[in-house]
Amino acid sequence: MPDEKPDNSVMFENVRRIYEQLPFNRYLGMNIVGLSPEEAGFTFDMRDELIGNFVQGTLHGGVISAVLDTTGGMTATFSLIEKLRGLPAEEMINRIARIGTIDLRVDYLRPGRGTRFFSRGTIMRAGNKVAVTRMEIKNQEQVLIAVGTGAYLIG
Repeated sequence: MPDEKPDNSVMFENVRRIYEQLPFNRYLGMNIVGLSPEEAGFTFDMRDELIGNFVQGTLHGGVISAVLDTTGGMTATFSLIEKLRGLPAEEMINRIARIGTIDLRVDYLRPGRGTRFFSRGTIMRAGNKVAVTRMEIKNQEQVLIAVGTGAYLIG
């Protein structure tokens, strides 16, 4: 039914499933953790395919950037779902489908050494058209590897 107003938990679950099924996210081995309207995160394990510096065995900078962008995008998406609470499902789906990255800044703080990595994103501001997020990646020892700021089109 086009005018059906879904429970936000149903929308959250559907979006979570979509993010888990995206081929690039699956290739990176990203698993979702810590979801809420204010925060989202992933975890993934180091593998040979993700190495950027073979001599040092560190995570590729492109992987770091992609994980930060995905984390920021999911954070913006969950924030938008909360903002659209009470709207018909079709309208929510149409708005979510238009989300896209406007700008992404990544600060690489340390080499990506580790066996397991964790990303976390939080909303800095969510307006009617743009959401701004702050993201970080840490390794299994809680060493901060990189931080990012992303701007996402949400309206």
